Amino acid sequence: MNYIPLYRKYRPQAIEQIVGQEHIKRALANAIQMDRISHAYLFTGPRGTGKTSTARIFAKSLNCVNGPTISPCNECENCKNITNSIPIDVIEIDAASNRSVNDADEIIQKVALAPVQSRYKIYIIDEVHMLTNQAFNALLKTLEEPPKNVIFILATTEVHKVLDTIKSRCQRFDFKRITTSDIAKHLRYISDQEKINITDDALSYIAQNSAGGMRDSIALLDQLSVLNSSDAPISVDDINSLLGRLSFNSLTSLFEAIVSSNQNGALDILNSIYNQGNEPTQILSNLLEYLRNALILKSVNSELSNSVVQLNEEQTKFLKGKLENLEVHQLVSLIDKCASYIKDLKTTTNPKLWLDVAILDMSNLVENTKLEDLQRRISALESGEAPKMIINASPYSTPPSPVKKPEVMKPMKKDINTSNAQPVVQKETSKATVNSDSGKNLTEEEVLTDAVPMSKAASPNSLKNLWVKLLENVSSFPSRAILKQQALPVKITPEEVIISIKNQNWLKQFGPEGSKHNFIVEASNSLFGAAVKRVIVRSPEPGDDNIRKEQSEAGDDEKPAPEVSKPVKSFEKKAPEYTPSEVKEAVEANIEDDSSQDEDNNSESSSIVNKSSKNSYHSDSVNIVMDLFEGKLIE
Repeated sequence: MNYIPLYRKYRPQAIEQIVGQEHIKRALANAIQMDRISHAYLFTGPRGTGKTSTARIFAKSLNCVNGPTISPCNECENCKNITNSIPIDVIEIDAASNRSVNDADEIIQKVALAPVQSRYKIYIIDEVHMLTNQAFNALLKTLEEPPKNVIFILATTEVHKVLDTIKSRCQRFDFKRITTSDIAKHLRYISDQEKINITDDALSYIAQNSAGGMRDSIALLDQLSVLNSSDAPISVDDINSLLGRLSFNSLTSLFEAIVSSNQNGALDILNSIYNQGNEPTQILSNLLEYLRNALILKSVNSELSNSVVQLNEEQTKFLKGKLENLEVHQLVSLIDKCASYIKDLKTTTNPKLWLDVAILDMSNLVENTKLEDLQRRISALESGEAPKMIINASPYSTPPSPVKKPEVMKPMKKDINTSNAQPVVQKETSKATVNSDSGKNLTEEEVLTDAVPMSKAASPNSLKNLWVKLLENVSSFPSRAILKQQALPVKITPEEVIISIKNQNWLKQFGPEGSKHNFIVEASNSLFGAAVKRVIVRSPEPGDDNIRKEQSEAGDDEKPAPEVSKPVKSFEKKAPEYTPSEVKEAVEANIEDDSSQDEDNNSESSSIVNKSSKNSYHSDSVNIVMDLFEGKLIE
């Protein structure tokens, strides 16, 4: 007798012999017992899950001489004809090779003929999705209203390619992938029947690599049976050798070199594996599967992972030990890179080159900062352990690192060669940089040089000094920052405080009816120690320059006692801490109004700002540095 492959020899011949698919077995058995047989069925699911076998068993159950019955005898002529695929009343059609409209017309013509010797004429159309649209349309009417005693059973692995009009005329049954345990159990039964000496681990390994298909598992077992020996059972290593797959030990060695960033060792191991005849795509595919197992072991609990990973108990325990110093995001990064290089290998003309590049790239794992370190940094920033000031932030820029507190500041010597030179303050240490208004990176020395010019002290009652003091009394940091950018003082006296704001959005908020107006009132009262009679916040007006000039002249007439310039005190005081919401509000205000300020550079108010910035109103960077270190401006 000719040799019969195991997947054909052990094809189920009764409903109860079908492995898995309990929901389908129960539905079909109930339909037979209740005599509720439909005229058309659609069986869909992955390959090797029992679609065609179930169709044949169902046909035997209907046409058996003892039927309809859920237990066909398999002895009568009808049962034998179906088992041997003799097309008398049960016709099997391969739609892949009979897909034209002419083939459909031939079916329609023969459908009208009565069964020869059976109860039903049954058409089993396999891979029905291969039919053309014209063939589908030709079958529509016949599928909807077939002649009496005619049943259609359509089987497909790609149900999405079947026309909706066809699916709506059938009872649909979805076949699921068979579980690994069910496949392994059935393989053990076949091995015992065929006297195949194989380990349980090898059977589980076969089941795990079959993607839920029983036919693929049995075919692989059939192939391994040629290695059968009474001396030693067939093992997982034998399976890998026969299929050209990498062993667990080889993959572990390569994995260890990758995660330790040992590029030399990883390349040596790779060359050894490649020289054994393994193809580059196969090497990366096996490594990807290994990384998948590692990710599952790292991510889920032991009970669940043991049933999912394609490893035995000893290998699972060994791999877990290798994952102690790794994090999930690192494994995900390796998987992403490995999958990407597998795609590249399929299109390149030099696969070995890209294989080397892939392994060397993945071996740079040390360069990836550990997630726990990143979390620690974020926690430190959020808890206020470091200043959280963002300078000249934009929606697309990365915030600079917080400026460290300088140590001791000391005055520099005046440049005798420059007549207009001014003494400046220089920091002894720290070279951290910040962004200036012009976009140039400045060191702390340069920023503080711009921020702390040392000239004769201005009158304490000048508009400039009163404005600075008023801002210092604003209790809300975001409001203070916004006023520094958007507002200009017009008049500040115990009787009247006038502030102009050109931006209408901010004017509404700081105006008499705005939610932030009270901040200005409170700051004005605190400045003079008594209630100011009138606090006005309005748009700029043409006469503002004259009002400022009058107050400046009045302040100069008082001629306060001169003050001796002193070196700036040491910045030992702790920098103020602001909440993230305060910083965010101030930065958003800065970003929101950058565009509007740029458009108004040629206007009268912008002219006032530019003139005053040299004499009275310093830059935002200077304001931020002064707030950060609690410094003061000395002229």
